[in-house]
Amino acid sequence: MDRRTFIRGSAVAGVGALAGTPACTPTPSQPPAAKPAERMSGTEPFELHETTIDSLHEAMRTGQLTARRITELYLQRIEALNQRGPELRAIIETNPEALDIAQQLDAERKAGKVRGPLHGIPVALKDNIDTHDRMTTTAGSLALEGSIPPQDSFIAGKMREAGAVLIAKANMSEWAYWRGLNASSGWSARGGQCRNPYALDRTPCGSSSGSGVAAAANLAAVTVGTETGGSIICPSSITGVVGVKPTVGLWSRAGIIPISHSQDSAGPMTRTVRDAAILLGTACGVDSRDTATTRSQGHFHADYTTFLDPAGLKGARLGIVRNIPGFDERVVRLFDEAIAAMKSAGADIVDPANLPHMEAGSVFQELPIVVLNYEFKANINRYFQSLGPGAKIKTLADLIRFNEEQRDREMPFFGQERLIMSEATTSLDDPEYRKAVETIQRMSRADGIDALMARFRLDALVAPTASPGWLIDHVRGDRFDGGDSAGTAAIAGYPDITIPMGFVAGLPVGVSFFGRAWSEPTLLKIAYAYEQATKRRQPPTYVQTVG
Repeated sequence: MDRRTFIRGSAVAGVGALAGTPACTPTPSQPPAAKPAERMSGTEPFELHETTIDSLHEAMRTGQLTARRITELYLQRIEALNQRGPELRAIIETNPEALDIAQQLDAERKAGKVRGPLHGIPVALKDNIDTHDRMTTTAGSLALEGSIPPQDSFIAGKMREAGAVLIAKANMSEWAYWRGLNASSGWSARGGQCRNPYALDRTPCGSSSGSGVAAAANLAAVTVGTETGGSIICPSSITGVVGVKPTVGLWSRAGIIPISHSQDSAGPMTRTVRDAAILLGTACGVDSRDTATTRSQGHFHADYTTFLDPAGLKGARLGIVRNIPGFDERVVRLFDEAIAAMKSAGADIVDPANLPHMEAGSVFQELPIVVLNYEFKANINRYFQSLGPGAKIKTLADLIRFNEEQRDREMPFFGQERLIMSEATTSLDDPEYRKAVETIQRMSRADGIDALMARFRLDALVAPTASPGWLIDHVRGDRFDGGDSAGTAAIAGYPDITIPMGFVAGLPVGVSFFGRAWSEPTLLKIAYAYEQATKRRQPPTYVQTVG
């Protein structure tokens, strides 16, 4: 099942232009750029270029850097590249308290207290992840402009406990891409059009576009995205970073603006597998506000780095998924090279190990949209209620009315057909919904990934992640005319990891490792070994166009 069918429900092709993109909301409380920002291209020397969590910890331990100085450097980087220079528009707003928080963390370190694995590490969160601070949480929409939730999301709170400096909110596809049929990935009314740092006229994919671009362009040490149907995995592949979409329930969704309780998950987006493993462990835990996390008891780990092994491919039994349609032959050639590298590193390759239900016309192609339509209405209304009686938007119907009233600002390029279709649904007791969710979960889980892996005794499934980034088009919307492997794992609620595989015409593409529920340790082990064997990550070049 491809992303076009899963997310859009209709094929929309296009080639693009950036003209008419609204400006980002200004980011508050940023220090002066290190050099005149309008002359910055993104390729100038940057002190924290491609740095890792481990190297930042070492620099703070030895006194080479402080958390405050690290935060200053990233804020300067954002100032230089986000709305100036290449105008990446990856960040909607920065945290006006970031420097004070970092200074407090420095004082704690000096006093001998280190909170955890993120102590002093700047983290950018997607703009649908609640923080109870001076940043807002809006899903990119003007309808929630100024909204400060009554409490942190569970994962934001866990990251603060681990010492993170929550430095910024990242741009995203508005309402996590669940608004209009002709949407452009990475566009929001608040943030404007987020741009791919490898070619500025190309899509960053969505909906965690800003998180992917911020990680790729070194605007933060690490970032967090969210996914319902490929929105961590696709932008990670297209912006050349590592993306981890965990098993649904490994990270709590409480305090995250939702689409689907069956499929939503937040997860790390980083430049290395090790950074992703560090970040993954910080936010696990059972949360009374998200019943799905009760299933994670006995499955989650505080430290996923213990599973990283450069020899992790040796003896790993990998199933090669070949029947996902639409991949460019150049992507397939890179994939074949990746398989050869895995085999050289000792992997036992089963080729092919094809997923069932990929054929055109399968109910598996249509029913996921039914599920998301029903679940979005129920879940978004619950989220609006959580904002309290003073919130200006209280229901999905209110949101639809707001968009109509603000059509010039909210809908200059595409409409809100998805919102309207969701509003037209009844309740989660409707037999149509109940049958659809049971069918797709059975087909993706017991009859899908689980059956395939049991048949071939596999440790993981492997597939190309996504096609190279297509041209941005605000007239006809996203193309999605190439392959995308995220759908089945997303519907199942199973883990998926993408890491850089190489480049097609200067544009990044990734390779994905996915498998059974709670198999993150195995997938991280395999992905880390592949990363260490190939080292395909290259920083962006910020060219205007390619080809």
